[in-house]
Amino acid sequence: MSRQPWAALGLIVALGLGGVACSQPAPAPAGPPPPNDYARDDAWLCRPGRQDACAADQTATVIAADGGTTIEPFKPDPKAPIDCFYVYPTVSSDPGGNSDMVPDLPEKAVVAHQLARFGQVCRLYAPVYRQVTIAALRKVMMGQASPGDGDLAYGDVRDAWKHYLAHDNHGRGVVLIGHSQGSRILLDLIAREIDGKPVQKQLVSALILGMNTPVDPATGRYGSLPLCRQAGQTGCVISYVSFRADSPPSDKSFFGKVAEPGKTAACVNPAALAGGPATLHSYFSDRTIMGSAMRPATTWAKGAEVTTPFVELPGLVSGECVSHDGFDYLAITVHPDPADPRTDDIPGDLLAMGMRVKDWGLHLVDVNLTIGDLVEVVAAQSKAYGAKAK
Repeated sequence: MSRQPWAALGLIVALGLGGVACSQPAPAPAGPPPPNDYARDDAWLCRPGRQDACAADQTATVIAADGGTTIEPFKPDPKAPIDCFYVYPTVSSDPGGNSDMVPDLPEKAVVAHQLARFGQVCRLYAPVYRQVTIAALRKVMMGQASPGDGDLAYGDVRDAWKHYLAHDNHGRGVVLIGHSQGSRILLDLIAREIDGKPVQKQLVSALILGMNTPVDPATGRYGSLPLCRQAGQTGCVISYVSFRADSPPSDKSFFGKVAEPGKTAACVNPAALAGGPATLHSYFSDRTIMGSAMRPATTWAKGAEVTTPFVELPGLVSGECVSHDGFDYLAITVHPDPADPRTDDIPGDLLAMGMRVKDWGLHLVDVNLTIGDLVEVVAAQSKAYGAKAK
């Protein structure tokens, strides 16, 4: 069985037609859903020049080890020299196997956590797509066949990408950003539409987060794309899945191992591209990527009032890419201090009945953990890409 859950989600259910009377012939099967028109403004969660989901406030409260606080303002750059094209993870609360094209709160809210901060370094594009839903994922987790159509989800993103290239890109460099199901789709998009094609020269980087990117351990490449291993390197891939260092993946874990023979799951630490441990530049929130409030709410520091959407806790969290029992992942360590008024732990675990689902690791905050580092990496890549393009 594949260890990539979104591959499983792509299965199409074959429904039998039982109990049909002879006088009532079975209805003809429905044709494929019509393609989306990505010339429509409402087919995009984010586009430059709009007040949309990407206009979410990114202001953060910085809480130092002594409990002191400062406010870090945020200002996007509408004239950023490169673009970011983002595909969001499985968040849709629609009841069917695939979502509709009317984004619900979770589809809008996840953008605040995973994309809007990149507005400092790139122009933001995020298509709405008919993703495989949370409802479909639940069926898979219960051992049932998925009612979701992964090909439909991929086809939407492919069509949005082609529309973006034809009408919006104008030869600019572009960063691909995805998480979970979004990353799975971007891996397919790279393989089918980018690798070896003329547009590859415009790829600044691909951030394939919270997903198993299969790479050849001898070359460290996904197709022809190398992993990013130094600041300013372009045309490369950053990919990782995250687990607590003291709770590594088990044989039941979805993340950290690939099904392809002879391949390993890529792990690149955005805070230390060449390898080794490093303090992470994280941005945490009291709200989940689904937009709902944390239960229970996090107390970030005793006596500290937090009124901003995001919190920074400098020095509290570090990460290092490790290999353990055939798994490759970003091992996350929290460094509590009894004398430190700040929280001694971080949110991000998938919970079931109030208990951690350890096999999913810190999947819910894969992006939050390193987004400050990722923005810095993309800023350096943008500068290097611009210098090469001159």
